[in-house]
Order: sequence, then C-alpha cells, then structure tokens
Amino acid sequence: MGADDVVKDDDRKQLRYHFDRHTPEYRGEFETITEEMHEKCPIAWSETYGGHWVAAGNREVFELARSADKVSNDHDIKGERRGYQGISIPTPERGKGSTGGFLEMDPPAQRYYRQALNPYLSPAAINRWIPVIDELVRACLDEKIESGRIDFVDDLANIVPAILTLGMMGIPLKDWVVYNEPVHAAVYTRPNTPEAERVAEMHKDMGRHLVGQFFEIQQNPRPGLIDEIARIKIDGEPPDFMDQVGALGLIIGGGFDTTTALTAHALEWLSENPDERARLSRERDTLLNSATEEFLRFYTPAPGDGRTISADCEIAGTEFKEGERLWLSWAMANRDANVFPEPNTIDLARKNNRHSSFGIGIHRCIGSNVARTVFKRMLVQVLDRMPDYRCDPEGAVHYDTIGVINGMRNLPATFTPGERLGAGLEETIERMQRVCDEQRLAEPVTVRKAQAKIG
Repeated sequence: MGADDVVKDDDRKQLRYHFDRHTPEYRGEFETITEEMHEKCPIAWSETYGGHWVAAGNREVFELARSADKVSNDHDIKGERRGYQGISIPTPERGKGSTGGFLEMDPPAQRYYRQALNPYLSPAAINRWIPVIDELVRACLDEKIESGRIDFVDDLANIVPAILTLGMMGIPLKDWVVYNEPVHAAVYTRPNTPEAERVAEMHKDMGRHLVGQFFEIQQNPRPGLIDEIARIKIDGEPPDFMDQVGALGLIIGGGFDTTTALTAHALEWLSENPDERARLSRERDTLLNSATEEFLRFYTPAPGDGRTISADCEIAGTEFKEGERLWLSWAMANRDANVFPEPNTIDLARKNNRHSSFGIGIHRCIGSNVARTVFKRMLVQVLDRMPDYRCDPEGAVHYDTIGVINGMRNLPATFTPGERLGAGLEETIERMQRVCDEQRLAEPVTVRKAQAKIG
C-alpha cells in the first residue's frame, strides 16, 4: 500500500470508535455508547479484533443488511472460496472447524435450506404446537406453584423452548437435558477459564448426541427438521455433512437461548413495573402483541451479526473495500431516536415498531414465529397463575457480556402459592412425546395442518 493509499484509507476510516461488545463495560454502558455512536458515527471503524466496521444507526444497518450482493455471510472454513469468516467477530475457537449453518451461507445454497424448513416454522406450522407448549408451561409452573418460589430461567424459560425445539427436530423430548446446559453455558462462559473446559466437554457430548440422532433418522426416518435436513439436495446433490450439522446447531442455538433471554428480561421488567404488569394482564387482547414487539426491540436477544464486504462499494455514505469485516448492531439500531421516539423507554403499546431484532433481509431469523409464540404462551400463564410475583434483584444474574446473547442465568422470584393443575414435568414430557409420535406433529404443515389434540 503506497503513501497515497494510506492517506485515502485513513480518510475513509476517519469516523473511528473503540468498540468492544464483548466487555462487561459494554453491557453497563450500552445506552451511552449507542447514543454517542448515533450522534457522531452511525458507521464507524474500530481497531478491535483485527479492525472492523460497526453499523449502529437504524438507516445504516437497514441499508447494509439489505445489500446481500455486496455484503456476505459466508464462512469459508475450507478455504475453497474467498476465505470469509462468517458472522462472528472475532471467530470463536470452536467455530473455526464448522459453520453456523445457513446463517453462514450466501445464496443460492442458503435459499435451499430456508425453503426446505419454512413449512415447519411458518405461523400456521407453529399454531399446531400451541397445545403442547401450553402443557409444558403448565407443568413447569405446577412444579413450583405450591412452594411460592421459582427461578424463571432455570424452572421455566430454559425448559419450554428447549423441549419444543427438540420436538420439532424429531429428537426425543426427554433428551432436552443433554442440550440445555451446554447451549446456554457456551454463550455466557468466558474463554480460557477452568469452567470453559467443562463446557467444551459438554458441548462435545451434545454434538455426539446430535450427530447420532442425524444418522439414526437418516437410516430410519421419522418426522422433523432433522429428517428434512438429512434429505436436502442442493442443485440435485447432497450438501456437505458439516453444513448439515451446522444447520442443526443453528436451529438449536436459535431455538433455545434467545427465547429464554427475551422471557427473563420481560418478566424482570414487569416485576419492576407492577402497574404495567397489571395493565398488560388486564388488556392482553389489545396489548400482548405490541408488548411482545416492544420487549423484542428493547432487549434485542441476539444483539448483532458479523458480515464481510464482498465487493468494493459505497453504502449509506461510507466507502467499503472487499474483504473488510462489518458488525451490524440490531440492538443499537433498535434504540435510534430517529425511528423510535424515547428509544430507552419501554412503551407496551408502541405503534409502528419496525425493530431489527430478528435481523433484516434474506437472513432474517427463520424461527421468529416460534420465538413470539413460545414467549407469549409462557408470559400469559405466569400472569394468570403468579400475578403478584416479585423477582429478587439480589438473586438475578445477567450474562457478564452481551456480545453474543443479551441473556440471564438466574431470575428467582416469590409469589403467593397456588394449586397444581396437573401432572409434573417428567410425566408431562412422556405424554407430549406420545402426542408428537401418534399425531406426527413434527411433519411439515404441507402434510399435517391440524392442531395437536391433548387427551
């Protein structure tokens, strides 16, 4: 690079900001950092992690996310294409040998996966599962209802999304315990700690179980997302095995921790704002949908995604060069005062709430319908059965960092004890397994349209 090029490069990157979303300080100072970037540098160059762009403004994030022809998700682990590093900045150690499924693919391959999975994840497809979701929530609350104490993370929000995700995949529901801890712990455990080693081992066990399920279903098909991915063809050819495993890992990661994070934060806020909680319960017919979108906007469970610039271009007033890394912050775009009046305030009735929490463009979260439905079913039963719950601020444990997921590890609460309504969780899981099997609930909606019947 000549002297003139260096000057041009400096000129191109003159809006600079030291941005490190993986530090505890970023979680604590999120609103201040966001406001500063919106005001001074909605797109900035940061020297962290080898240097990358950060898009914080709503308009800028929207334009970049919609530029799939110039902005790539590709994770080229074998060095067969252009060496791009996927959607994580920096690339995690355990992610160097595998992809994040179709979220780390560009079209046309990405499109084949989405088209194959849509009939399992559309609003009509998820509607079939609502009776099962309701029974699982009921059983979780029944386990705690007589004691007057619950941890909303451990005893509810970790459990229901995990069991449902496995059911949709075609994995035995009882095996949720194999997946639950490693999925969450992989997000909140800091690298290079003794705990990280234990989590890595659990992750390997989970991976072995998942691959075992894949081969078993390949040999003896049963309905579900694994069966669909096992049979997928791209241009008439089966995809790379590691891409198929990556797709299954993406479904698990997306199905577990994000919904847990959203639910915990919403329940915590409603505990801190009991008048708003009473209003939401009272006016749920008109408020539940807008409140769900507002919690999604404010607490953005997956705060952002990485990209690689795939062609020299100018987008949103910034000049980019091919190969440069880019971070799209959904969370910061969701707090842009140019789009959301009083962005740092929760308004349960907020109108025109076009948040970015599920991403934007061709890579928008394919599981958004699942997340919304599961969240609402959990929230409504808590409002009905534990209306006076109070979270313990001393016992609440937030993730140290919100670089990957804005989540919580614990949210203990107390409430006026109530009566059980039915069987406990273990027995309910067995019963829901029979419902899944007998009614072939995990088939695509194109094959099975009827809602589950719970005897």
